[in-house]
Amino acid sequence: MSASKSIIPPSSTALERASDLLHNGELVAFPTETVYGLGADAMHDKAVAKIFEAKGRPSFNPLIIHVPDMETAKQYVIFDERAEILGRVFWPGALTMVLPRRKDCPISKLASAGLETLAIRVPANPLARQLLQVCRLPLAAPSANPSGQISPTQAAHVATGLGDRVSMILDGGTCTIGVESTVVGFDEENVILLRPGGITKEQLEVHFPNVQEANEESEISSPGMLLSHYAPSCPVRLNATDKHKNEAFLGFGREYDKISTINLSVSGDLSEATANLFSAFHLLDEQGAKQIAVAPIPNIGLGVAINDRLKRAAAPRP
Repeated sequence: MSASKSIIPPSSTALERASDLLHNGELVAFPTETVYGLGADAMHDKAVAKIFEAKGRPSFNPLIIHVPDMETAKQYVIFDERAEILGRVFWPGALTMVLPRRKDCPISKLASAGLETLAIRVPANPLARQLLQVCRLPLAAPSANPSGQISPTQAAHVATGLGDRVSMILDGGTCTIGVESTVVGFDEENVILLRPGGITKEQLEVHFPNVQEANEESEISSPGMLLSHYAPSCPVRLNATDKHKNEAFLGFGREYDKISTINLSVSGDLSEATANLFSAFHLLDEQGAKQIAVAPIPNIGLGVAINDRLKRAAAPRP
């Protein structure tokens, strides 16, 4: 399919087709009031991995989860009084809030970069809201462009940037705001501006004076800022070709299947390995692993992102 043929005008038929694609783990680009998003089923690890692959995203940045309303958002994250106020004032709209994941949250750990928080918002664009209501899925959706390039505000921008890497582009015209959403988080006392965007600091301060701005030392991680990635509670040994005594082994490929505690991908599929990485770390942590050895991962394609993540996990910790 050519990129131009993947651009579909809005209709009930188009929305049903987009829903089918999303339920089958495919990528669908759709308009929001900010920029076009590259959408995938946020509960489907492999679908989320496709986002990173399509964008050529260099590391596992948290992705923003799009939902149709605050009631749905509360199924996945925990609101405090401040989040309730901001949600009532600015949703639907260009505000993303970083909130604690619920213990039973089904959103892929890859979508939140392994963190115990989730970046979530309710878009205001009518077509985006219709899609969310039809598909009845939380959608992970960063900007629908190759990583590092200009964010798309028209369907044609998506087609030019991503081509056949996206199964369908819902054409909702030009985005009304044209810059990404504002991202806020919360510490014990303050609302923290993590990323400026379509909602201004002044608008936020009408409701919460003295909004703080994030810096590199901020503990809260979100799209658009320096990340503090999840790491297992035990040491991690990289590029391991054997398994030591009392060591959990994270394998990749058939060569290491026999000694693997968990194999990220028996077939050596980097997309599958990406989808499984965070859940594997969490499972080994829950099992009380004392040390984790990780088989070599090819440093190509998504392997670059995997290796970047592994190096962070293996880095010395205080």
